[in-house]
Amino acid sequence: MLSPEEYRQPIELTILMPCLNEAETVGICVTKALNFLKNNGVAGEALIADNGSTDGSQDIARSVGARVIDIPERGYGAALNGGCAAALGKYVIMGDADDSYDFSSLAPFLERLRAGDDLVMGNRFTGGIEENAMPPLHRYLGNPVLSFVGRLFFKSSIGDFHCGLRGYNVKRIRELDLRTTGMEYASEMVVQATLHGYKISEVPTTLSVDGRSRPPHLRSWRDGWRHLKFLLMHSPNWLFFYPGIFLIVLGVLFTLLLEFQTIVISGVAFSINTLLYSVAMIIIGVNLALFSIYTKIYALQSHFIPPSPTSSPNTKKNALSFIYRLNTEKCILSGLAFATVGLALAVLSVALWGGESFGALNPERFMRITIPAAGAMVIGVQLMFAGFFIDILRIKTK
Repeated sequence: MLSPEEYRQPIELTILMPCLNEAETVGICVTKALNFLKNNGVAGEALIADNGSTDGSQDIARSVGARVIDIPERGYGAALNGGCAAALGKYVIMGDADDSYDFSSLAPFLERLRAGDDLVMGNRFTGGIEENAMPPLHRYLGNPVLSFVGRLFFKSSIGDFHCGLRGYNVKRIRELDLRTTGMEYASEMVVQATLHGYKISEVPTTLSVDGRSRPPHLRSWRDGWRHLKFLLMHSPNWLFFYPGIFLIVLGVLFTLLLEFQTIVISGVAFSINTLLYSVAMIIIGVNLALFSIYTKIYALQSHFIPPSPTSSPNTKKNALSFIYRLNTEKCILSGLAFATVGLALAVLSVALWGGESFGALNPERFMRITIPAAGAMVIGVQLMFAGFFIDILRIKTK
């Protein structure tokens, strides 16, 4: 263990391990980490971020030379955030204290960090996964799907979003102000580093069967959902905008096809009932598109998503930038246009009804007018009030 005087000396590398009841393996991991530092002549420390162990993990870690800090807030992300804040090294290489990662083989990570990378990710799928080291659900569904979603949503090149062995420049990661406390911390680090334009690389790493006898802390479906939710919440285009535009286009297409005729396909007639659902799709699509705008504006105010060329109200040349410069007046004018069209159609339907002496109506004929009329008026009112909400979101508070 380093002495207080040595702690004050420049340290290049902190090997950080979150720990919650890892008495069976934490000593092995710390020993491997310290041997790596010694054998490679690296000035560093082994740091255990303990998350409330009750099995004596803390004493075991200290006995083999680790520095131990207590993290009272529970959660994988909370432990790693606390460890990052307490790290003395210029760089951190983090990994689980269950002996599933080899802390004696960290040279590729340190090499990339010294070369100037901000974040170096391990990739278990290129490095090798030992038999029974990863459950089939994680290996063939959870990790590949969530990593694909991460690459798609954020234009990232990382192949293994959830590898627990990774290295980073401490100063740069602290600047990200990571906030999640659970397993989704693994996604947050990659996503925020990508959004902020950090230099990220990936090195192969192996995953071995862990050395503990108890079940893992990870809960597949709960933690998988938390990862997916985080990815969706930080990509308002994929969560709101693209589905909204898809529904609007599909709804408008069906509405135009059914406005003046019934369409029969394989003996199935699509008429005014389908028209009603088509207009409903347009209304839902408009709502989703508005949610995308609200989220973008909130992101600019709160900085939980960094500005990008398509999310900045100062952008003038981007094809979609106009929606981020919407204000109350523009929305009111757009809303009035829709409401006026809806009102005109409603007046037309009343006039046609009057032409039949206000008697019994032909539902199929009149619903082709009143359904779009109602839809246009609903959209118009939504747009008018959306303008006020948009400007409310832009109010800066202390």
